[in-house]
Amino acid sequence: MPIRYRKHGHVRLITIDRRAKMNSLDFAANAALLDAWRRFERDDDARVAVVTGAGDEAFCAGADLKTYTMAFARRPGPEFRRRYTNGPGFGGITRGMELWKPVIAAINGYAMSGGLELALACDLRLCSPNAQFALQDVRWGFHACDGALIRLPWIVGLGNAMELFLSGDRIDAAHALRIGLVNRIVPQDRLLAEAMAYAQKLAQRAPLPQQLGKEVMLRSLGRALEDGLRFESRSFHDLAFSADLKAGTAAFRRKRAAKFKGR
Repeated sequence: MPIRYRKHGHVRLITIDRRAKMNSLDFAANAALLDAWRRFERDDDARVAVVTGAGDEAFCAGADLKTYTMAFARRPGPEFRRRYTNGPGFGGITRGMELWKPVIAAINGYAMSGGLELALACDLRLCSPNAQFALQDVRWGFHACDGALIRLPWIVGLGNAMELFLSGDRIDAAHALRIGLVNRIVPQDRLLAEAMAYAQKLAQRAPLPQQLGKEVMLRSLGRALEDGLRFESRSFHDLAFSADLKAGTAAFRRKRAAKFKGR
């Protein structure tokens, strides 16, 4: 199977397993990854996801260009192009899919072009010391189309984003940490374990405010301050009627850990 989906309590581990192809995605693997995200989104028991690549060489090297280029060359009609440019983006979560549950990327090697876009669509990024990052599209005659040109400036600032985009050059893990592209660097042999442990910690927090708060943050980007403050206030008002708020305040009074249900 090119995509593995495993349950670990309230955490779901999603693994891209095409090691022979540097965990790049062809059309079949891309569809399978999209199915995994939909499965995660619809499962009320699933609160946090970790996505990674199999092996220790690559997180995801982007699209399998041989299969993508051949498909577009053989089927150049507008219907085919609309299907793959207007539908869910690369790997499913890069565009066209609203996923408000927390997602962590465990980047164990190369994150190139579409692979970097997949990582950018996650909320937190942990990487191994051998990780490398690049938007190489301009080297081959096109530019990113699955969110990198939008999300990258949000995450690393415009100047750093321009440097990565315009050059197509690779950067290493230390550079990525310095510009805020990743949250932390973890030794390769502990990367997945640490990502899963952090995901388990997030899964113990109240899922409803996590999801509503993530939505507020993302929907407020690029909007006027008063719009963002209005979103935040309305979201907080909605939480006032939740069972989890009652559970959380009761646990605080009794000085014990809260058990949240996501309601």
